Order: sequence, then structure tokens, then C-alpha cells
Amino acid sequence: MRTVLMVAEKPSLAQSIAKILSRGNMSSRKGLNGACSVHEYTGSFLGQSAHFKMTSVCGHVMTLDFIGKYNSWDKVDPAELFSKAPTEKKEANPKLTMVKFLQVEGRGCDCIVLWLDCDKEGENICFEVLDAVLPAMNKARGTERTIYRAKFSSITDTDICNAMNHLGEPNRNEALSVDARQELDLRIGCAFTRFQTKYFQGKYGNLDSSLISFGPCQTPTLGFCVERHDKIQSFKPETYWVLQAKVNPEKESSLTLDWDRVRVFDREVAQMFLNITKMAKEAKVESVSKKEKVKQRPLALNTVEMLRVASAALGMGPQHAMQIAERLYTQGYISYPRTETTHYPENFDLKGCLRQQANNPYWAETVKALLSEGINRPRKGHDAGDHPPITPMRAATEAELGGDGWRLYEYITRHFIATVSADCKYLQTTISFSIGPERFTCVGKVVTSPGFTEIMPWQSIPLEESLPHCEKGDLFPIGEIKLLEKQTSPPDYLTEAELITLMEKHGIGTDASIPVHINNICQRNYVTVESGRRLKPTNLGIVLVHGYYKIDAELVLPTIRSAVEKQLNLIALGKANYHQVLEHTLDIFKRKFHYFVDSIAGMDELMEVSFSPLAATGKPLSRCGKCHRFMKYIQAKPSRLHCSHCDDTYSLPQNGTIKLYKELRCPLDDFELVLWSSGSRGKSYPLCPYCYNHPPFRDMKKGMGCNECTHPTCQHSLSMLGIGQCVECESGVLVLDSTSGPKWKMACNKCNVVVHFFENAHKVRVSAETCDLCEAALVDVDFNKAKSPLPGDETQHSGCVFCDPVFQDLVELKHAAMRHPMHRGGQGKRQGRGRGKGRRPGGRLNPKKPKDKMAALAAYFV
Repeated sequence: MRTVLMVAEKPSLAQSIAKILSRGNMSSRKGLNGACSVHEYTGSFLGQSAHFKMTSVCGHVMTLDFIGKYNSWDKVDPAELFSKAPTEKKEANPKLTMVKFLQVEGRGCDCIVLWLDCDKEGENICFEVLDAVLPAMNKARGTERTIYRAKFSSITDTDICNAMNHLGEPNRNEALSVDARQELDLRIGCAFTRFQTKYFQGKYGNLDSSLISFGPCQTPTLGFCVERHDKIQSFKPETYWVLQAKVNPEKESSLTLDWDRVRVFDREVAQMFLNITKMAKEAKVESVSKKEKVKQRPLALNTVEMLRVASAALGMGPQHAMQIAERLYTQGYISYPRTETTHYPENFDLKGCLRQQANNPYWAETVKALLSEGINRPRKGHDAGDHPPITPMRAATEAELGGDGWRLYEYITRHFIATVSADCKYLQTTISFSIGPERFTCVGKVVTSPGFTEIMPWQSIPLEESLPHCEKGDLFPIGEIKLLEKQTSPPDYLTEAELITLMEKHGIGTDASIPVHINNICQRNYVTVESGRRLKPTNLGIVLVHGYYKIDAELVLPTIRSAVEKQLNLIALGKANYHQVLEHTLDIFKRKFHYFVDSIAGMDELMEVSFSPLAATGKPLSRCGKCHRFMKYIQAKPSRLHCSHCDDTYSLPQNGTIKLYKELRCPLDDFELVLWSSGSRGKSYPLCPYCYNHPPFRDMKKGMGCNECTHPTCQHSLSMLGIGQCVECESGVLVLDSTSGPKWKMACNKCNVVVHFFENAHKVRVSAETCDLCEAALVDVDFNKAKSPLPGDETQHSGCVFCDPVFQDLVELKHAAMRHPMHRGGQGKRQGRGRGKGRRPGGRLNPKKPKDKMAALAAYFV
């Protein structure tokens, strides 16, 4: 019996597909990484009995990055990133150990069926999975085929079974186009980002952005927003005049007429027309025309249109809308949400999809009428050759989906029903009047057949006052004629929907990446989202775009990226060479980068006008160890300290508060220490600004605080305050927070684990002695007599926070993401962390692991 491994893109997809293929007759177990399950069943594969193992990955298995030394911003010239810097594939999420998991599950398997999403990214993940799993699988016999690709567009019984019966092969060219895009974005984006971030953050203090990023797609996206801003700023309103006439067909009714000239910009000319028309007492009907018109039903729904409507009508950002659509897809409610196609294939089961909606109270009547009277074939749209349009695949209720999930599903369903409904038909009546020599018109519309607007009422023809019955030559008394003075108004800021349209028109990004680029310019503080989901550029966004225009307009115009996207598409079609496209594009951007660096003064001139230099920003906080003058704390992102006398800037930890730490100084460099805190419920630790940026010891890295410092005698260091190995992560040490009293706590210096203990204790100190059982440092606790929880009214006790039964009820774990490995049925053994026996603090020890140690941990941390 052959063993077949099947891999989907997400755990929920793997479960749904396995359930369909096994008809529910399967067994499931957790994989070794804890995130992915394995579903097993027996069935038939290509006419032979087979044992199936269905599992998944969690998106991309690998990610592209530079090798170690080229990730240092300080030691590498950004220009080297274009060609000299080697890249490597690294695990996208090392904690998931996905490669090892795939190899374990692939061992002993004869074939693999790839159920990754059917787009270019999915093809790329196919080959990441193959690279991981093929070495572990059984070797193929001769020319025997072992790799299969399933193509599907929805999680329905029909689609999944059809895909299993028509297996193909993964597309290497599409995977290569993704590899090319990843490498181009990495090299170009990192080079420009590193250079301009270091240059401008080293000069200006109030940029309020932790990263001044550049992206081949991101920057043109910002360019569209700034272009609209510039039009608004440069707009000069003009005054114009409109002639408005009202006639009275009946005694108590009036009809407003539109002037055929629309408007004039000369006051005297407008007054002349007013005087001429005022001489007439009646308006004469010159013509009456009636015409049947049609408002076409919408094209089938693709990704870009869905994102547009989600933003404009539902108030959802593109990124959020895409996440909801993906969830609806994985749950089987809609078809694949990433598609450029607006045309249904001839064999698509439209009636089957429609029948699914026949019992929903919101549209049951419309659906039943369509099924009984016959559906209309959807309009012929664009066939991109990827996936069918976004379609509801099974019925749902508001209670099932809730909130935004239901709102998006409801729109998708209404849109689908509208595509198979009739067009909206209406009768348009146009009456032309003459008042003196001037012509006026009024238009009325009466719906004769609502068609698709019944299911999409927001698209219906607006109700208008009915026009009077009249014929050519009829005369109506004039109620009033007046001159209206108005002004031209500037355009408004771009909405997300308008920006999506521009990006699609100019070929910036793909249907999958458009939401990411829009989200990036918001995250970088280049634009803010205003009411109506309009995107207003910030000072930083405006200055950057103007600077690019001043130095090299092609960096911000959509033309060059659009040309690159076309080349990438040619790689996907097998019509362009991967290496040649990569080399040619990188060569162009390398030249542009060198010119940008040489001309940066042009952008700097614009920055000087909008932002303050470092020396003029921030408030005095702590003393510099070199000149002993106060350094200024710059709170705007990225927060940092700047010494204007030495002209030095020191990075600080982000996303927390910084304050002076008791005016204490670092014994190594005499800098005053500062205290970083993530809040009263989080963790805090002191740090030396100089050591944080220039590690004093070989075993330290840039960005380490005192809680990771290995100084042997400093009272704030890991050596003096480290207690024991973290109960969650592999490499962290729990360190006493000596500032946390009376609500004492220790926190891991690597992850987010916080352990609260000894509340209301007067003093907590870390002893030089270690526990005999686990070799963690002992803790000396001193309580006030009135508040002592110790037995026998004792006020002092020394013991191990992990092993001492006296401390059992005084320790509480917080912020942990998972249980301690020792609790998982005795699976992995955890080594202790201690400070004694001459070992470096935080070094690995081999403590005894008695049963009472595990029982104690279980009692304290479960």
C-alpha cells in the first residue's frame, strides 16, 4: 500500500479537505510543532489503495534574507545590498520548526499531493514544501511520478473531489516570478530604507516614524496620495454663475430647469443672459423625448472590486477586508478571494450556487423567483485565467459569521445574485424648454423593471419628482429666474477605493499585495486615514515624495514598477529569463541608488523646512558619560537620546516609557541609567544608553539592557539579579525587577513572561546561594510583620521560588503564551539556570530533576 502525503496552506484548510476526501472517516493527531494537525485515512489513489496523511503549513515555509553580517545597518554600505550581499532562505517562523515537521511527516511517504492556494504565492510555497520534504520521502522507482498538484477554487465537495481526480504539476515559472519579486523588493527596499533612515533620523528629531522605508510598490502608492494633496493645495477657486429657472406646470407645483449652457465665468455675461430671459413671461416646450434605458447588472466580482466596495461602502480597510475574505474562504463560505477574473467559465454551476441561498430570509424571494423564471447568463467580463470570480459557496446566517464577516459575506452574495439577475430598465423623459433665446432642460426617470436593483437597492435609480404630461408647443408660466453665484471646489483626498483603482490601472502590486502596500504607508506614518476612509498624507510623506520628484521622479512614478511587474509576469508565463530580469532590474536601481545618495542634499533642503534638528528637539533627561551634560530624550518615533554637545545619538527600546533611573550611573562608562517600562502590568528594566548601543562584552549584542548584561559585580546586571531559567522560552532568564516593589515581579529577559510574587514584601533580594534541586538563585524575602503571609508570623525567609513549599502560594505566572514543557506529560526535559558554581549567569547547567521539582512547577504555574 502506498503512503501519500498531502499538504495544504493552512491547518483549517487541511482539515476541511481531508474531511471531504475521507468522507469524515479519518483520525487526527497534533504534529510535532503543535501548530499543524495530521489527518489520516485509507482510500484509493490513481486506482490503487493508499494510506493518506493530510497536513498543512502556515503560509510560507521560508523567507528570503541577507546572510548574517549583511543584516547589520552599521557595518554594511547599503550599496552592497544590490549585488555583493548574498541572500539565503531562512525558516519564515523558526518557532514552528516547519521544515523538521514536514520531514518527519514525509518519512516513508511515496507520493506528495500539494493542496496549496492556487496562485503564484501558492506555487512558490509548493516548491518550499518540496525542498523540505523530498529528501525524507522514499526514492522514486525509475521514472515513476511522485509529485502532484491539486487545482481548486473553493472548499466544496464537488471542487475538491474534481481536483483530486485531475491532478497536475506545480508551476516552476510562477514560483520563480515570486522568487524574483521577493529578491527585488528585499535588495531595493533595504538599500534605500537603510540609507534614508540613518541619514534623516541622524539629523531630525520629530519625524515620528521608526523607519523611513522605501518600497518599489509602496513608494508609488504614496505618490498617488501626495499627487492628490498637491492638487488640493495648488487649487485656486474660480467664481462662476448659473442661471436657474423654475416653471409652474400647475398652480401649486414647480419644476426646476437646468440651463443648457451649464455655467459662465463672466459676471457681466451672466447678467446679460438673466436680463434677456426675464423679458419672457412663459416657457415654451420645444421637444419631449422618451427613451427606454438600461442600467447593466454588475460584472462578476474580483478581488479589486471587492476591496473597493469594502472600503467605500462597508468602511473596512483593504487589509482587514482581505483577512475576513480569507477566513470566509477557509471556512468554505466563499470561493478563493484572490482573483483578477470577472468572467464565469461556461461549465460553472451557477444554479447550484444560487440554490444554496434559497432559504436565506434576506433574499429568499428573489432567489426563488430567479430559479423558477430562469437565470440570466452573467455579463462577459475579463478572463485572467486564474480563478473564477468570488462567489458564495454555501449558505450562512448573521449569527454564524457575525460582525464584519457577515457584512462582507452579505455583499458578496448580493453581488453574485445581481450578476444572474436581469438588467434594470427605466424610461427617461427629457423635456426641452425655451425661455427667450435660452434653452433649458429637465429630465425624469421612471423604473419599468427594477431587475438586479432589487437585490442591490443602493444601485437603484433614485426617485425623482414626476414630470408633467406635455407636448411640443405647450406654454408654462415662469415662477422665477435667478442668477446663482458659485465657486469651483478642489478635489477631495483620495479614498482607499480610489487609490485601489489607481494602483490597478497603473499595474502597482497584485490583487494580493495591494492591501499590504496601502497598509504599509499607513503604518509608516506617511498617510493618515481620515473620515470616509480618505488618505491624507503627513508632512513626512509629502516631503519624501517631493524629495523623490526633485532627485529622480522615476522612484515615485508608477511607470518603472509597472514595467517590472510586466517582466515578472513574463517570467511566470515562461517568456522571460529569471536571472536576466533580476540582473537587469537590479542594475537600473543600483544606478538610481548611487544618484540618489549623491543628490540627497536636494531632499534634505525640504526636510529642513518641515522638521526640527535633533539638537532643538526633546527634553533633558539623563547625563552623558562623556561630557556630563544632559542628553535630550526625543519621544517621537523612534525614541532616542541625543547629546548635542558630543553630537551623538543613542537608540532606546521602543513601545514603552523611558524615565531616569534614580540618577544611578553605569560603572563602565559613567552614563546615567534610564528605566524602560511597558506599563504596570508588563515588564521593566534599566539600561545604560551607551552599553545598549555599544555592547561592552563579547557575549552581548546591540540592544541589550542591564537585565542581559554580564558585568560580574554591577548591582543592576544579570549576574546580580538573575534568578533562573525562563519557564517558557529556551534562552531566557527570569530577572528580578528591583523597581517593582511592593508588587514584586521577575521577568524574562527574552520573552514576555512575567512572574508576580511576594506582594507587599518590604524587600526582595537575590542571594548568592543557589537551589540544590534546580540550581536557580535563592531569594531573600523580608515582609513587614503586619502583612507577612509567612507561617508562624515569620517576617523573613530565604528559598527557591520554584522549589520551596513556603513560597508555593506567593508566586503567580502572567503573560505566558503556553504551558511549561515539563507539564506536557513529561515530554522534553528542561535544564535549570543558575548563577553559582563559577558558571556565567544564564549558562546551561544540568540540575537534578526530581519528581517533587516537576510537581512544584505544576502547582505554581498551571
